[in-house]
Amino acid sequence: MGDSIFNCCYVPPHPPGEGEPAGSRRAKIMASNAANISFDKKRFLIFFDFDETIVDESSDDVVVQTAPGQHLPAWLKDTYQPGRYNEYMQRVLAYLSEKGVTESDIRGSMEKIPATPGMITLFQFLRTRPPQDFEVVLLSDSNAFFIESWLRRAGARQLFHRIFSNPATFNRDGRLVMRPFHSHDCMRCPNNLCKQVVVREYVARRTQERGRPYQRIFYVGDGANDFCPVLSLGPRDVAFPRRDFPMHRLITEIHEAMPGEFKAVTVPWSSGEEVVQRLRKLVAE
Repeated sequence: MGDSIFNCCYVPPHPPGEGEPAGSRRAKIMASNAANISFDKKRFLIFFDFDETIVDESSDDVVVQTAPGQHLPAWLKDTYQPGRYNEYMQRVLAYLSEKGVTESDIRGSMEKIPATPGMITLFQFLRTRPPQDFEVVLLSDSNAFFIESWLRRAGARQLFHRIFSNPATFNRDGRLVMRPFHSHDCMRCPNNLCKQVVVREYVARRTQERGRPYQRIFYVGDGANDFCPVLSLGPRDVAFPRRDFPMHRLITEIHEAMPGEFKAVTVPWSSGEEVVQRLRKLVAE
């Protein structure tokens, strides 16, 4: 895949404006350099899924509610094929556009999704930690527009250093066009995104840039596609599966079927406050 995944859906800081006084530009450059140094000193890396992890519903289900009658026609539902959900959602978005659903309609539907219990508390905890503590990354099979809409409304966008998701932008006709994130060879994952590939490549690249590994890596998720990335975690790392969701069930099954195969510590959660409690203990070690 090369370096392309590290640029996808990442909004870099704005450059200093043209025409600014030289002193102002120098101050901004110095501040930017200081931020980069701080960024490379982060002790911990934490990944978040989006749907049913950060937000308490599936954003794909929510956008369907903008359709006439708040449902899709049977002929469209019947086009879904296992492993090709991304392609199916591209057709859904095209249908919504044909029915007059606008960018404002879609953004509004995303902004109304409730956060999962305790998630805002978890965000506040991460935001108020010392700057050398957490590098925060979002990794989702939703899409960039849905995610950015919700995060900006919630005032949480600046918490995330990187967002990896399926690219999605509006074309001239006002249709939200979504594209697959990448291609891969993993047999566990849908054809448009293997989260383990992203986690492995991101950790490898950041370790090289930093010149040292993270003390611990954390992964907060819920779905079956969050199981694949946590298989790459080590014994000092922590998987936070949402309790009784597919990720939790798959981890439980592998513990039972192949003891010792799953390396990471497992901490199920029903509220983000449980994640906060465990993180408080781990960062103090």
